[in-house]
Amino acid sequence: MSFFEDIASALDAEGIESRVNDDVMFVPITSDLEIQLVEIDPILPAANVYIAAADVDEDDEDFEAVLVSVAFSVDDAVEAVAKHIATDQVVTVLRDLLEGTDERIADLEFMQDEFNPNLVVAEVANDSELRVLVETVEGVPSAIVRFLAFDFDEEEYDELEDEAINELWEQDEDDDLSEEQRLAMFEAGETHDSAPIIEVPAEALELGTYTDFDRLFDVLSLVSDQALDWECQLVSFDDAQFEEPDVYDIFGADDDEDETLDDEDGDAIDAIDDYDDEDEL
Repeated sequence: MSFFEDIASALDAEGIESRVNDDVMFVPITSDLEIQLVEIDPILPAANVYIAAADVDEDDEDFEAVLVSVAFSVDDAVEAVAKHIATDQVVTVLRDLLEGTDERIADLEFMQDEFNPNLVVAEVANDSELRVLVETVEGVPSAIVRFLAFDFDEEEYDELEDEAINELWEQDEDDDLSEEQRLAMFEAGETHDSAPIIEVPAEALELGTYTDFDRLFDVLSLVSDQALDWECQLVSFDDAQFEEPDVYDIFGADDDEDETLDDEDGDAIDAIDDYDDEDEL
């Protein structure tokens, strides 16, 4: 069997379709994207692996195939195909989350994390976040879901922010800037490379890892419904605002009765003393 025939057989065993035209093997990933393997050495064997737009003729000026790897064995070729299929699935799920294409997450507005493009975050309840990390885990597209309930009040947060900014000012070597200029630079991100980091305490619920993305969206829909209730249960209450019930109320009546009995006993003793005084007279 030829190199391509061996690859086609291995892909078929994984449930992946492929077709061969002359010296090029085509493996569709989506309707718009495909993998192309071009044999460069039938003896070694070896094949260049490309990512290209699907259904575009080679003579088309929009045709562009990007070399991504070289396969020297059937296993290399299958691994390359599986990797790019998994990557496409990850990108598709992230796009669905960010664009809200599924009606089950209509109440959630996800934003892409500034530092990790595979992490999307949605604000839920009052002071909580729903975080979904979509990535390949051991070659399998997976989504890890976490619910974070932040435990802080606005005044404490403002104080922490002011302290962090003051520390940043103290590290700044340019003392000629006014406070307004410093604030403008801070808001524009023109200060130090290391901006002040404010750690806000949070309680976390680990909501699982999902490879079934249809089930993922069912879970996210449930989170949207339960977020406020979970937040109330996770975030600690304010002791100052919590009125502890008076457990001694049940004895209040007894205390009143004791005071009454004491008064009556005192009156009785006084009456006896008066009687004794009269006898002595």
